[in-house]
Amino acid sequence: MNARQIYVPVAALLIFLAAWEALVWIMGWPTFKMAAPSDLPPAYAKYWELFLTMGWQTLWRTVAGLLLAVVFGTALGMVMGFSRTMRDALYPLLVGFNAVPKATVVPIVALMFVGWHDFNTVLIAFMISFFPIAVSVSIGLSTLEPEYRDILRSLGASQSTIFWKIALPKTLPEFFGALKVSVTLAFIGTNLMEIVSPHGRGLGALFDSGKTNSDYPLMFAVLIALALLGILLYYIVVALEKTFAGWADRSNL
Repeated sequence: MNARQIYVPVAALLIFLAAWEALVWIMGWPTFKMAAPSDLPPAYAKYWELFLTMGWQTLWRTVAGLLLAVVFGTALGMVMGFSRTMRDALYPLLVGFNAVPKATVVPIVALMFVGWHDFNTVLIAFMISFFPIAVSVSIGLSTLEPEYRDILRSLGASQSTIFWKIALPKTLPEFFGALKVSVTLAFIGTNLMEIVSPHGRGLGALFDSGKTNSDYPLMFAVLIALALLGILLYYIVVALEKTFAGWADRSNL
């Protein structure tokens, strides 16, 4: 990672915070209507232990759901990518499932698994984030040039050899692109469950507590903490992409 890749995002973040502060000041909004960035440090200082504890709870459950989504989405994408019949059968089901607002699914899952706080949170994070991965892997495999398959098969290569030598490397750019989207979706799923299911865990519960007590600086502090965790996971995915699929990046050519 070069200096430009560090300075540009940091500069953009600082400009965003300055614009936010200026907007609140120009509009004259009170704290109970719109908190400014300058209102957030006291909230972090006051509740820093809760941010550490609940931030970790949100992070590990989001990562767990995301890892399940990677495994399941990749396997499902492989099935659809290598079989046109399965692709035609499963695509409508996946599209229909993904079209259902997950905010309506969260209360159902919370009622089905009452008391299983970690399980239902991980489940929602998984359910909301596997779709882009499955679709990207399926598209990557289904668009594999048939000439490559024919040549390798004529040389006696098995289906697994074709997958590891040709299909998998070709699919990696699409896979990591989908994984970047799934990271944000997993956080959305985690926080939906933390807010809807009142078990007092995670940043979603801390946000709900701020809303109940009309502590707007705390609410906005939670939102910024969630954004920072999302950015952290995003750059972890970027680092993995550079490691395993850096050859597909043409920006350095």
